[in-house]
Amino acid sequence: MRAALAEATVAAVEGEVPVGAVVVIDEEVVATGYNRSVHDADPSGHAEIIALRAAADDIGNYRLTNATLYVTLEPCVMCVGAIAQARVARVVFGAYDRKAGALGSVEDLSDSRALNHRFEVNGGLLDDECAQLLQSFFEARR
Repeated sequence: MRAALAEATVAAVEGEVPVGAVVVIDEEVVATGYNRSVHDADPSGHAEIIALRAAADDIGNYRLTNATLYVTLEPCVMCVGAIAQARVARVVFGAYDRKAGALGSVEDLSDSRALNHRFEVNGGLLDDECAQLLQSFFEARR
């Protein structure tokens, strides 16, 4: 999660909502990402999507069946869809997202029959640090 926090910090410096993600396979970081929606003018430019794309490219397969995705903020519906399509084994997130979180806060799609893949979810890892980074970012913008 510390590596994901480092990615989130890069996002903040670039004026993006500070969310970072890291994909780990066999205890090795294979890809990282941070929010780039503003910079890339891309509504799908979330940290999770960026990291999943990079991981798939790195291993040469869009199926990330042995992967754990670490992300500093609870994924949204779009990102949970991508996680399911990639067949990620486990998602670990930091801060809960009470406005758009799709792994327990607003919705819980981790066990949805609408998705064709189930994955393990662990939330709240370094919750305070992840939440503080987001709070500081938005306080500075007000």
